[in-house]
Amino acid sequence: MRIAELSRRAEVPVPTVKFYLREGLLPEGVRTSATQAQYADEHVARLRLIRALIGPGGLSLAAVRQVVAAIEQPPATTHDLLGAALAAVTTTEPVADHQRVHELLRAWGWPPGPGHCSRHEDLAAALAALDDAGFELPEEVLAAHVEHATAIARAEVDAIPTDSATAAVRYVVLGTVLLEPVLLALRRVAHQELSARRPGQGGP
Repeated sequence: MRIAELSRRAEVPVPTVKFYLREGLLPEGVRTSATQAQYADEHVARLRLIRALIGPGGLSLAAVRQVVAAIEQPPATTHDLLGAALAAVTTTEPVADHQRVHELLRAWGWPPGPGHCSRHEDLAAALAALDDAGFELPEEVLAAHVEHATAIARAEVDAIPTDSATAAVRYVVLGTVLLEPVLLALRRVAHQELSARRPGQGGP
């Protein structure tokens, strides 16, 4: 297909398609002349991925470049692919002390190892924010979060596509960016429903 058809099918303006080509985010098509090229379904899929990452995903071009790099040269294992994709959506500032996080991970049966630093940063920053606010999270509540987060993560990891790096990266990155607000919304709905049913609250 010509670039105009590519633009129409991917719902991305031609000038934007050309920009992604110049930036190396979109592979070159097959040249048919000095000024013309033919594109395939793979180009449509890549453009839709980029559009989703920048649009609903809210990623920067630099982050999209990381995702594309993982697609172009996918890691050897799904585990490494997951790490590469999640690294693109991590914006947490570094936290110096990971001792508490490492102690918790060991207690949960997840001994810390190489390749997990970005995830540790997220958890360390979140726990530090609780401390700064003077909020004490009961151990049984944290344990419940761990239990259910593990179940959710297991289902999601089991569902990671294995037929292509593009599909896997799209699933992991968009699943992280777009599903986390869904999880938060579900938690708040559950809070509302359960609190209304407590004795003395007028619920059923």
